[in-house]
Amino acid sequence: MNDMATPRVGVDVYLEWLKREGIPVTEDFGVDLLKVPTAPWARCDAKGAAVHLKGRGDFLCMFVFDIDPGKATAPQKHLYEEVFYVLDGRGSTTIETADGRRHSFEWGPRSLFAIPLNTRYRLYNGSGSQAARLVSTTNLPAVLNMFHDENFVFGNEWDFGGRVGSDKYFSGEGDFIPIRPGNHLWETNFVPDLAAIELQPWSDRGAGGSNIMFILADGTMHAHISEMPVGTYKKAHRHPADFHVMCVTGTGYSLLWYEGQKDWVKVDWKHGTVFAPPDAMFHQHFNTSAVPARYLATAYGSLRYPFTEGKRAALFGGVSTSVKKGGNQIEYADQDPRVHELFVKETAKNGVAVRMQGLVSP
Repeated sequence: MNDMATPRVGVDVYLEWLKREGIPVTEDFGVDLLKVPTAPWARCDAKGAAVHLKGRGDFLCMFVFDIDPGKATAPQKHLYEEVFYVLDGRGSTTIETADGRRHSFEWGPRSLFAIPLNTRYRLYNGSGSQAARLVSTTNLPAVLNMFHDENFVFGNEWDFGGRVGSDKYFSGEGDFIPIRPGNHLWETNFVPDLAAIELQPWSDRGAGGSNIMFILADGTMHAHISEMPVGTYKKAHRHPADFHVMCVTGTGYSLLWYEGQKDWVKVDWKHGTVFAPPDAMFHQHFNTSAVPARYLATAYGSLRYPFTEGKRAALFGGVSTSVKKGGNQIEYADQDPRVHELFVKETAKNGVAVRMQGLVSP
């Protein structure tokens, strides 16, 4: 058939590229990243897979990497941003800048790091007996669909030297940038352990919660970590799609629903679980464990570079303002009574006392 008979329209260049890569694709509302099946990925010389969550939006995807004991990935270099989270195992990353400088750092479970844009890097498994599994959140779909030229994305030689940042950003150190509660920043390229990093109080989301936002490799990719004390839960809220939420410590669940719906989608989570609330879908997070629960959220549009008006509004207070005042948060006094009733039952299963006194009517 000629080109006129089969016009090339409605193309998703990213999905075409992914099909040629030949790796497994897992699609679901919530996913256990520790159980995602992987297969040999020639590009990386390691096993890999793609993960597409229902609420991933138009810009993002996730990749899972399995690195065999004592092995390393093939050198990589690309024109999209990538934020890595270590699910299991220990190893190191080496980054080489255009001027020949090398930066190396060692990572372990719950480490977070970002690759400065278009620098050459490799991931090394430091164990001779244990495999390492990492997951990355990337804006590859946006970049490939924008340029629709694979060679440009993977073979571009432009030096984004300003993205590399200070040498200390590769050692686990960083710079604290005070903004306001909920928006305080930690600028770095590498966080050794998300379970140990100091967080800042954030009362707007309720129940003694805390958080910190990240600027990683001066990127457009957003990341933040939040914590819920034992026996507590957060206020329901909604925002644009693509926030990929991953459990770091503790166990619990999240409820998701659209305005006007009486039934919820319930996602139970533990370390390794990820889900992404679809656009404008209310969601609420609950800690049912006997330890504080932390979760990591990655998205497109950072506090420094929000990228879209929707993300700007979400990051700068709209998500912490009551729906009664034109925002996107449901205050405890306005929530469905069944929300608290369910939490009481779920915490009781683990022998955990509810600590929402004075916040929610019994």
